[in-house]
Order: sequence, then structure tokens, then C-alpha cells
Amino acid sequence: MIKLDDLTLSYERRPAVHHLSGSFMPGSLTAIVGPNGAGKSTLLKALVGTLRPSSGALDLGGLQRRDIAYLPQQTTIDRSFPISVGDTVMFGDWSRSGGFMTVAGAARVRARNALAAVGLEGFDARSIGSLSAGQFQRVLFARMLVQDAKLILLDEPFTAIDHKTTSDLLRLIVQWHDQARTVIAVLHDFEQVRAHFPDVLFLAREAVAWGKAPAVLTPANQLRARAMAEAWTPDAETCHRGAA
Repeated sequence: MIKLDDLTLSYERRPAVHHLSGSFMPGSLTAIVGPNGAGKSTLLKALVGTLRPSSGALDLGGLQRRDIAYLPQQTTIDRSFPISVGDTVMFGDWSRSGGFMTVAGAARVRARNALAAVGLEGFDARSIGSLSAGQFQRVLFARMLVQDAKLILLDEPFTAIDHKTTSDLLRLIVQWHDQARTVIAVLHDFEQVRAHFPDVLFLAREAVAWGKAPAVLTPANQLRARAMAEAWTPDAETCHRGAA
């Protein structure tokens, strides 16, 4: 179980996520939704360990960094680096190999199998810079298949990709859920969330609601989240409860 206890995450002591408490159950499939600037990506950064809490506690229930697969937004990834699709996918095997240069033949087989699973069989030698946005997202999902993580964090995984790719990747997410992995995804499409994600955290810097999708994605909660987002200003007071 991943537990958040009065968790505050801040940039320069200004809270991006404010006093959040709750739990992600083992094997759960959770969507994090909310207005722009609501702290959704910030919360994922804390879960993956790149942002430390300014107050409160975050308990990963014994998970180590190697147990976590993290997919950031595509816009944050530099695709100009001259690396092949196959090598990109094999980076998911790093925790087993202990270093990229020691990757064994078995890792190459796992990478090829993962590419086939996402519909990119035969793409091994292609440069990642030559791919469409949808193809590149498939490559990143293949890398996570190779990583074989217990906790999977996805930040806006379906932005700017085609419907067919979205449908195929959603099936992979459901498959991970069926395998009792814990999956947490930042999403914007409420209909998509209703159709595929049993649990939802509605975030607007603070928790608007957290629970089963039908109880969370209500018109009242949407109005409340909008009001909370509009009330926030960049020059808001620092979080004194979270100050060191």
C-alpha cells in the first residue's frame, strides 16, 4: 500500500500539492484528474522520488526505485539523441543487467517481444527521432514491459496520439491491472477514465475527492475543482504548515 499522510509538495515553499492524505491500494488502477496546474504531475514526481515532500509523509510500502516504471510527458523527452528503438527498449532491462553495456542476448529477445506486443515488430534498428508521436509512445510502453515493474506511473500517456494507439495502450494498462500491478495515470478525458479506471483521485492542489470513479467524477466535484483552481494565484502565501 502506498500511503500519503498530510503530504505537501512545494516549489520554493509554495505548495503545488497541499496536505494530501490517502492510499493507493496494491494492484489498484487509479486515474489522477484535475485542472491544469492542479499538482498532478508533481505528485507523480514525488512517487518516483525526484521531488521530496516539504511536509507530511510518503510511504511506498517497501517499494524500491527499481520497482517503479515512470513515463513522463512526451514533451519533456529529448528525441534528438541518436539512439535506436531497440536500444531504447532495452534500457528497461537496466535493473537486471546492472548497466547498459552488459545487456545479454536474452534482453534483446525481451525487447523484441515487447516491441511486438505494442505493434512495432521489426522497428528495432529505427531511430527514435524518425517515429511519429504514437509510435514513440508505443516504444516507451515497450520499455516498461521489459522493466516489469510493480508500480507504473503514467503522466498524460495519451496526449497527441491517435485513437488506435490509445486503444492499444489502454489494453496494456488493463493487462497490467489484471496482473495485480499498481497503475497510476494522470489523465484528462473523463469518459476514458469512467470506462477504464475504477479509482480516481480528483486533485486541485488539494484533494477534491478520492475513491471510486462514479462517486468522484460528479458535476459537483467538477465545479468545486474549477473554483479551487480559479481561487489559486501564483503570488499566494507560502505554506506555513509545510515550512521547515
